[in-house]
Parts: sequence; structure tokens; C-alpha cells
Amino acid sequence: MTSRTALSGVFSPVLTPFSADFKPHIPRYVEHCRKLLSQDVGLAIFGTNSEANSLSMAEKRQLLDALLENGLPADRMMPGTGACSVPETIEMTRHAVASGCAGVLMLPPFYYKGVSDEGLFRHFAQVVEGVGDERLRLYLYHIPPVSQVGISHALIERLLKQYPGIVAGLKDSGGDWSNTASLIRHFQPEGFQVFAGTETVLLDTLKAGGAGCITATANVNPTEIMRLYRSWQAPEAPAQQARINQTRAVFQAFPMIPAMKAAIAWQTDTPEWRTVRPPLVELTDEQAQQLRANLEQQENATP
Repeated sequence: MTSRTALSGVFSPVLTPFSADFKPHIPRYVEHCRKLLSQDVGLAIFGTNSEANSLSMAEKRQLLDALLENGLPADRMMPGTGACSVPETIEMTRHAVASGCAGVLMLPPFYYKGVSDEGLFRHFAQVVEGVGDERLRLYLYHIPPVSQVGISHALIERLLKQYPGIVAGLKDSGGDWSNTASLIRHFQPEGFQVFAGTETVLLDTLKAGGAGCITATANVNPTEIMRLYRSWQAPEAPAQQARINQTRAVFQAFPMIPAMKAAIAWQTDTPEWRTVRPPLVELTDEQAQQLRANLEQQENATP
């Protein structure tokens, strides 16, 4: 088995900037990814908050290739490659592995609901066998509030037994801390890297021995989140966690993806950053103004 360093730290599902015609804006994308890397935030490109399921495979390949062509390090990338179609998942995963990406974050096939662990095992097994590359490091993506298809402990156990070293970890976006804690307790000692799906439980995750978090708001609050990741054992860590949670709450009071894009739009003086692909819609001007006022109020209140 080819040896690779297990991933840990803070990753962000990178927001995808679009032009007014809804095409991905590659220069802005590269610039945003550089900014995240400068804060030591890894790139979970093509995640939920990347509007990944509104992107074609050709667009994803184009964006990944643009990052690599501009010298961004593949070993800091965890592209989302999961799709309902096994052939599409294999193709995108092969491209990510061949490009040198450190890992891939893989949704389960999510269209059919109520599917069994046997069906999910067959799906992931076909993908692993189809990719056929020992360099593959597969991170499962558990997000049942959106996908309505979860990743059970029993499924993880079976995949780990069948594909040790290849099935490398999981992002838990289920919204249930007890499940995250259980995953860490049961699987982290085996080298299975468990990432929380939000920074709101980053401190708890690190205390429990987890790998870190893969979180949307690292797009807009990377400095504070990374500060907590680096100093989680310090006495001030609980206060840092509280401030981070307050910032998250400001964004969660609005539709998250349009809100984060609105914030970047005014921070960079680039109105086009507000553009989202249908079926999402951008914040209204009134909402964007309220978001900005709320963030400024919080910033001024922070000691």
C-alpha cells in the first residue's frame, strides 16, 4: 500500500465565483483559493457550499486543472468527487488522484432514498475498484440533512475491512455531535480521520481526538477558525470558540451560500461575487445590508 500522510486541520468547501453569465470565473477562483491557503486552510473544492451539484464534470475538471496550472499545491486539496452515477464518480476521482490530490471527499449516491448499507457498500466498492489506484484516499461525506442518505458505523467498518488505507476518513455534517464523538471514539484510533462538518464543534472535536473540521465559513472567517485550531489547548480556547460560533450564527441567519458570497463581494469590492447558480438566489440588497451591519456590530463588540 502506498503511504500517504493522513489529512488533518481545517478545510473549506471553496465557494465558486461565477460571472454574470453564470460561468465559473477562474481568476477569482484561483485568487480565493490562494487566500485560503495563505491562512493554512485546505481546499475541499466541489463541496456543498461550492454549489458542486450545480457544476458539470467538465467545469470541475477545468477548475481543478486551473488551480494546478497556477501552482497551487495538490497535497492541500480534497475535491468532492461523489455523484449518483458510478462512472462519473470514477472518472472525477481518477482525475483527482492522477492530479496528486491528497484525498477526495465522496458523497453517497443520494437520489434514491431508503437505500441499504449493502447498496451503499456496492456503490463505494465499484468506485474504489474502478479507480484502481492505491494512491486513492477516500473520505466519506455524511450529510443526511441534505442527502437523506447517511453513512452508518456498520458501513464504515465493512469498507475499512475491505479497503484498509484507501478508505481514509469522513466528514460528519449530520448535525449530531454524539455521532461525531462516536465516530472518533470507534474509528480514529484505526487512523480513520474524522472531521466535523462545522467549526462550531471544532474545540470538542479536537479534545476528543478528531482530525479537525471541513467548514463553509472558513471561506469568510479563516483567521479565527485557524487560531482556534492552533491553540485549542490554551485557556482562552473556549472564548475563541464562542466568538467563532457568534460569527457562524450571523451567517446562518441568512441562506448560507448567498450570504458568504455577499460578504466576499463587499470585502473585495466585486459585486459579481454575489452571483449564485439557480436554483439558489442571491441575497436581496436589504438582506445584504443587514448581514453587513450584523457582522460589523459583532466585530465592534468583540474584545
